[in-house]
Amino acid sequence: MPTSFTVVPVEAQGEERGPPERDGQLQEEEDEDDERDRGTGDGIARESSPFINSAELDRGNMYEGKNMALFEEEMDSNPMVSSLLNKLANYTNLTQGVVEHEADEDSKRKEVKGPRMGTFIGVYLPCLQNILGVILFLRLTWIVGTAGVLESFIIVFMCCACTMLTAISMSAIATNGVVPAGGSYYMISRSLGPEFGGAVGLCFYLGTTFAGAMYILGTIEILLTYISPSAAIFKAEEVGEETEAMLNNMRVYGTCIIILMAIVVFVGVKYVNKLALVFLACVILSIIAIYAGVIKTAFDPPDFPICLLGNRTLSKRNFDVCAKFTESNNETKTTPLWRLFCDSSLLNATCDDYFRLNNVTEIQGIPGIMSGVLTDNLWSTYSEKGSIVEKKDQPSIAGSEETKMGGLPYVFTDIMTYFTMLVGIYFPSVTGIMAGSNRSGDLKDAQKSIPTGTILAISTTSFIYLSCIVLFGACIEGVILRDKFGEAVNGNLVVGTLAWPSPWVIVIGSFFSTCGAGLQSLTGAPRLLQAIARDGIVPFIQIFGHGKANGEPTWALLLTAGICEIGILIASLDSVAPILSMFFLMCYMFVNLACAVQTLLRTPNWRPRFKYYHWTLSFLGMSLCLALMFICSWYYALIAMLIAGCIYKYIEYRGAEKEWGDGIRGLSLNAARYALLRVEDGPPHTKNWRPQLLVLLNLDNEQLVKHPRLLSFTSQLKAGKGLTIVGSVLQGIYLDKCTETQKAEENVKALMGVEKTKGFCQIVVSPNFRDGISYLIQSAGLGGMKHNTVLMAWPQSWKQTENRFSWKNFVDTVRETTAAQQALLVAKNIDLFPTNQERFTEGNIDVWWIVHDGGMLMLLPFLLRQHKVWRKCKMRIFTVAQMDDNSIQMKKDLQMFLYHLRLNAQVEVVEMFENDISAFTYEKTLMMEQRSQMLKQMQLSKNEREREIQSITDESRGSIRRKSYSSSLSIVQDAQALLTNDYQEEEAQLIHDRNTASHSAPAVEASVAAAVPEKVQMTWTKEKFAAEKHKTKDSNVSGFKDVFNMKPNQSNVRRMHTAVKLNGVVLNKSQHAQLVLLNMPGPPKNRKGDENYMEFLEVLTEGLDRVLLVRGSGREVITIYS
Repeated sequence: MPTSFTVVPVEAQGEERGPPERDGQLQEEEDEDDERDRGTGDGIARESSPFINSAELDRGNMYEGKNMALFEEEMDSNPMVSSLLNKLANYTNLTQGVVEHEADEDSKRKEVKGPRMGTFIGVYLPCLQNILGVILFLRLTWIVGTAGVLESFIIVFMCCACTMLTAISMSAIATNGVVPAGGSYYMISRSLGPEFGGAVGLCFYLGTTFAGAMYILGTIEILLTYISPSAAIFKAEEVGEETEAMLNNMRVYGTCIIILMAIVVFVGVKYVNKLALVFLACVILSIIAIYAGVIKTAFDPPDFPICLLGNRTLSKRNFDVCAKFTESNNETKTTPLWRLFCDSSLLNATCDDYFRLNNVTEIQGIPGIMSGVLTDNLWSTYSEKGSIVEKKDQPSIAGSEETKMGGLPYVFTDIMTYFTMLVGIYFPSVTGIMAGSNRSGDLKDAQKSIPTGTILAISTTSFIYLSCIVLFGACIEGVILRDKFGEAVNGNLVVGTLAWPSPWVIVIGSFFSTCGAGLQSLTGAPRLLQAIARDGIVPFIQIFGHGKANGEPTWALLLTAGICEIGILIASLDSVAPILSMFFLMCYMFVNLACAVQTLLRTPNWRPRFKYYHWTLSFLGMSLCLALMFICSWYYALIAMLIAGCIYKYIEYRGAEKEWGDGIRGLSLNAARYALLRVEDGPPHTKNWRPQLLVLLNLDNEQLVKHPRLLSFTSQLKAGKGLTIVGSVLQGIYLDKCTETQKAEENVKALMGVEKTKGFCQIVVSPNFRDGISYLIQSAGLGGMKHNTVLMAWPQSWKQTENRFSWKNFVDTVRETTAAQQALLVAKNIDLFPTNQERFTEGNIDVWWIVHDGGMLMLLPFLLRQHKVWRKCKMRIFTVAQMDDNSIQMKKDLQMFLYHLRLNAQVEVVEMFENDISAFTYEKTLMMEQRSQMLKQMQLSKNEREREIQSITDESRGSIRRKSYSSSLSIVQDAQALLTNDYQEEEAQLIHDRNTASHSAPAVEASVAAAVPEKVQMTWTKEKFAAEKHKTKDSNVSGFKDVFNMKPNQSNVRRMHTAVKLNGVVLNKSQHAQLVLLNMPGPPKNRKGDENYMEFLEVLTEGLDRVLLVRGSGREVITIYS
């Protein structure tokens, strides 16, 4: 059964050692510290602490001499090789649980000795003791009699092959490094990850616990059936109640024994460990007695007569003479057997039909190995529950079928038997192969001992089981083999009848061995649970990681005893055995899977010393385990898998995040690599196209997200499907911004978790914001898993350049997405968009389809309506008809198009007639161009700019008609803000350029100096300065006066006219829509009109609450074909 141990690093001591008392005190302190470390539940410190980053290194001696001065700054994280090797040489461990209360009370702690156990004592014998057990003594003869020698041989061979293949896989894993506390749990969790490790570890814990219940039930069965039947508390008052009375006795005695064993384990496992050799000796003596008995039957078979009535076996519990009547002094007398079948002892009494028609015969129960009974026992004899055990080829005359057989002294079968059920009952007898790996800390050379000892133990026990099957079939009569409780042989243990010198050798030996196995289970199971709890991967069992001061798992022991009591209340050994078979088989299956995965992945750390393994053997073992699970009991198998699956999902959802370098992660990486290579073969088909988003976030000075609703909208649009990359840009140099980058990434990931946005985070540091966005658009993603759509928020304050994401950056981003053939989504008024908790109970999602650029406008509302926020919104599609268009036909065509697209939407065609451009449009265009021109001509210092703007405003108040005073004021305020921030931006850029130049090579410095304008190198006099100042002032004043006398550009007037008219139409139809999707016009090819482009978009969407501007990638994203 599993036991655990604690890893204790032994530090290198100095030349001078303190007195022994001081050493003992230090050892106690180290052990206390170790207890605290193991209690943290991080699951990682135990692996790394003995080797690297140890805080106890002697800093004073580390830097002695100057030979290693080059590396002295790295010594904290990278110790010298001599120090590492010294720690490896002194690495040791201490078996957990051997320290008792008495040792804690002593002030002096004994010095920890190195492990000294070899293969035979440390692995072979513990495995032997755990494998050989209750099934061998109580059920193997019955299995042979029921299934026959051939089918029994198949059952045993399958089970032994399963454990042998598992042992090969386990040996490979166990020799691939040190296996600390937890044994099989540790191997699986570190190979397959915390989810599989926790799920299978808990299943293995349940299996070990139910094994304890099975051993206790076996102990009580031996006690009440074969040793002291009179000790039964419940007696059968009526015929047929014997089974129920026996089960009740099992429940009462089982509960008492569990309490007694729990107390023994609580007081100290040292008593269990001391008794282990006694229990093992009992098992070995019992097996030797069986073989001795078999040899003796060859020349002197034991005298165990069986009484048969016809071909039916009789139970000899209530009579001793196997005859109907006896002759004594020429007088015929009836026997007690007669009185059991007849209504009186007289010869003319009314008797049972079958008893009257058939003779009573007596045969030898153990005819011996030379008798040839093997041929009779080759084939199976399955039966229904309650049927009579009958001997084949024995003459029998059938009596009246109406005769009730309930009270007659026949040997009945207590359960229905079939092949798969026998597999489930037998399999627990081959479990226990993990005993060696669980004790790896006590071994002199675990890498050598575990494979050798475990495989030898399985080979030995397999030979014992297979030989016993043949020998039982060759020596014992079939009816005795099928007599589960030995009723035909005066209530003796069937296998005991074969043993030499006495049946009591087997009875007493099996009693003590089952007691010992039960104690071992109650000792090992709590430690396994404690190891899982201390790893911290299953939050709700963390309390079971605590225990007594010496590490004894008290709480885990109480839980184990409680679960064991459930098995006791079931009370039937034949019902409990298949349950624990499921859990053990699942554990073995995942051990094989772990070995197969690690072998196939060829991870660099997979270097087991045991070389005789192959992934095909592991895969065969895994398949055999899975097959045996469903052969034993398909419904138990499904329940066990459901339990494991629930634990897996719970750990995945709530468990602590662990990184153990497990194989499942490696498998995921390999699968991802394979999938990426496949995806890169070509672009996705239109049917598979979905928006793979690059979400551009804006962060504030605290590295917090400015617009969290953008991530809410992302999760509503994606619903966890496809690729999502959340990117942001920090301005600066990466070496200076490492900490801020990490903080920004943590903040973004935290917000992604809150908003349930499943995807990846990518933070880029760039000298300027504009280039960082370009880097993200070009390089985000990997291979075929690249984004095809960019989602960003509209820059609300684009007119003020203190916003880093100014209109210049925005327009350049639009151009770059077009150049990269990527779609663009711009959410305007993003802070008004709904959160994931809001629900729209009514409303419309309006699509304004002006131009066709791939069908993005049709697809997006469909995707949004999959989310519960937008689910109840209706979809409306508007399109615009010109003078030459037939609007009625357009509507019919659009409805047919939507029908083929399988989209439900209301269709409306809006007619836009050409009319004269309004004065408002002219004035709007004029104001836009004036602002643009005025900002270009302002090249003064901060103070001069403020004065000039004020004077220009005063001079121009009466020269130009204005629609309102607020319009002119906004121009001036915008100009002031722009100029102020332009000056700051130029100043910051100059400082950055100087910093960059200071780190450059001399040649670069020369080129930078050459690029500086000539006026920087002029010698300024007072007169020159005044003249230059007046010159600049005069030119700018005249320039500003020209601005207010200019005429608007006709191209801009036409564009403004379109924006104003479309805005009016959209406002008329969609002002109250929950969301408006609109084609986004592209920026002008001439970069001089970029700021005008922003004004057009602003006018186009004015007055709408929530707008999503959509610009397609140019390729079709939706199709009418299946």
